[in-house]
Amino acid sequence: MFHYNKDSHNIVTLTLDMPGRSANVINGEFGRALAEALRQLAADKAAGSLAGVIVTSAKKTFMAGGDLDSLYAATDAAELFANTEALKAGFRQLETLGVPVAAALNGTALGGGFELALACHYRVALNHPKHQFGFPEVTLGLLPGGGGVARLTRLIGLQPAFPYLTEGTRLNPEEALKAGLIHELAETAEELLAKAHAWVLANPKAQQPWDQAGYRMPGGDANHPKVAQLLAIAPAVLRKTTLGNYPAPEAILAAAVEGSIAPFETATRIESRYFAGLVTGQTAKNMIGTFWFQLNEINNGGRRPADIPPQATHKVGVLGAGMMGHGIAYVSAYAGMAVVLKDATLEKAEAGVAKIAAILQKRVNRGKMSGQQMEEILGRITPTAEASALQGCDLIIEAVFEDRALKAQVTQEAEAQVGETAVFASNTSTLPITGLAQASARPANFIGLHFFSPVDKMKLVEIITGAETSPITLAKAFDYVLKINKTPIVVNDSRGFYTSRVFGTYTQEGMALLAEGQDPVEIENAGKQAGMPVGPLAVTDEVSLGLVAHVRAQTRRDLAAEGLSLPPSPADEVIDFMTAEVGRMGKAHGAGFYEYPAGGQKHIWPGLRARFGGQNGRAKLSQKEMMERLLFVQALETVRCVQEGVVNSTAEANIGSIFGWGFAPFQGGTLQFINAYGLPAFVERAQELAASYGSRFEPPQLLVEMAAEGRLF
Repeated sequence: MFHYNKDSHNIVTLTLDMPGRSANVINGEFGRALAEALRQLAADKAAGSLAGVIVTSAKKTFMAGGDLDSLYAATDAAELFANTEALKAGFRQLETLGVPVAAALNGTALGGGFELALACHYRVALNHPKHQFGFPEVTLGLLPGGGGVARLTRLIGLQPAFPYLTEGTRLNPEEALKAGLIHELAETAEELLAKAHAWVLANPKAQQPWDQAGYRMPGGDANHPKVAQLLAIAPAVLRKTTLGNYPAPEAILAAAVEGSIAPFETATRIESRYFAGLVTGQTAKNMIGTFWFQLNEINNGGRRPADIPPQATHKVGVLGAGMMGHGIAYVSAYAGMAVVLKDATLEKAEAGVAKIAAILQKRVNRGKMSGQQMEEILGRITPTAEASALQGCDLIIEAVFEDRALKAQVTQEAEAQVGETAVFASNTSTLPITGLAQASARPANFIGLHFFSPVDKMKLVEIITGAETSPITLAKAFDYVLKINKTPIVVNDSRGFYTSRVFGTYTQEGMALLAEGQDPVEIENAGKQAGMPVGPLAVTDEVSLGLVAHVRAQTRRDLAAEGLSLPPSPADEVIDFMTAEVGRMGKAHGAGFYEYPAGGQKHIWPGLRARFGGQNGRAKLSQKEMMERLLFVQALETVRCVQEGVVNSTAEANIGSIFGWGFAPFQGGTLQFINAYGLPAFVERAQELAASYGSRFEPPQLLVEMAAEGRLF
């Protein structure tokens, strides 16, 4: 575990190297190894043969952090508290050995790994732009439990530490140096160890700042008048962000503030108590299960055809240079691929490239990219209006308007220019892939790639297989999505697929509440309190009411051609009023559910209350009732997608719901929301909602059976 090497200067290099793992983690094995290394160090110190310690790693990373397997399984808070205190005792012994201790950070150090580094007196880091330092625990519903809160606040101060602790910020080496988290950078592995060695020799009496006589916390502790003034409003500011749904940031704030006015050992004990409570709480279980285990399952190729060799994409043709098209071109070129960006005119294609340049320029301005790198990326993109420019492309992605005839036209135009093995993908959000593939000469090569807006920021791509899509086409699409650093979920063909279909229930339910006469502001607040990023009316404005009406009309036509009809929706009255009667089509048109005054704050259009006020005979609903309706309608539609075989894994359902349309992350996704609620209780509540509001809340048979059998998703 720890390789113990002492040199001629009596400096011991402890090299962390966990057997059988690609990365070092903190677990019981680590704790035992650290205790043994500390016993040996103490013996050498007592014998007068220890001048200092350098802690480094034999892995590519320094340390990944805590072992999430054990944390996810932990249910006994008292036992977890004791184990956490034992680990901290080892860290404390390391920093109080009475000799200088340096961390030689040869790679990324996150969470518990960076806590180990903070327990060293000096930190030298290898200067590589991909190396990261910080505390991402909050993104999993946790706080740094190895002394990170107590040490970071004492190192740089309460106020500067808060963003790093409560936002999960990851810093590259230069950023960490500037922030005061790292003391020095090295350009090579040899220089890294040499600098750590030189510092140990030059600082024989090194101590942590908080162990030195006369220490004062930078900026003052919680009792300092200026700090106290800020802390008086800090909980309210934090609650405005979390809405009380995320306990971890509030626990971090409490641990930092309470710990700042306590002795160091007491501060770390306070931190341990909050840590144990979070780890054994439901929110952390939801978030660890989804954002760690299920996300890794997806990114490790859980739904990729296993028998197909890697399928590289070299040249991408993007049809349509609008909002989606230029975004797809951007992520493809950023990933190193050649891109042909085609639109109806060269001017439109060039306008798309200009938008890409604006995205890149922002990265340059923030220091995330050099001007030369920006030019290299732009140099990979060829704007054109000529179909012949698509020759040589091995992947075509159409991103034109949601019109079946238009998509058929561009499909045939592009396929005439590319080889027999080229894959054609549609970026449709609603139209079934099997139907669109009818326009293709090679339906086995046809697939859906549903991107989300804005493409440069949204993490998810929904891959939709049609009836004739081949495994090799799916493998190529999957590999392409990973190459552009997105998360792929694979779903089977259906109207609206998975994400658009379920997301639509959220917006439709918001409009149903409005049609019932519920106050629009209260509807929006209920959506946000439930954990959605924006209210259902605001997001409908973003999507465009005009598009909603268009998709509804297209669906009616498609179903009519099959001898079917689209069932009426409680939202129909609202859609018809907004689009046909008052012509308020959404944000892009300057008017929708909201007013968008130039230079002013958007606000609910007063005409909504005039038209739909008075509850239409309905009682005024509580916020809790509206929140449950908004969450239940999404979860129930997800179960229908599972029952119909549209979604094939719990991981894809959960990750797709959060990354695709922003379903409450603290719930862990639509299916985990049901798991945590309890299936029998969920079924019972769904039946109550169905009795009050309609069949859309009726629990699917699959859910009823699982509840009766005691199964979970």
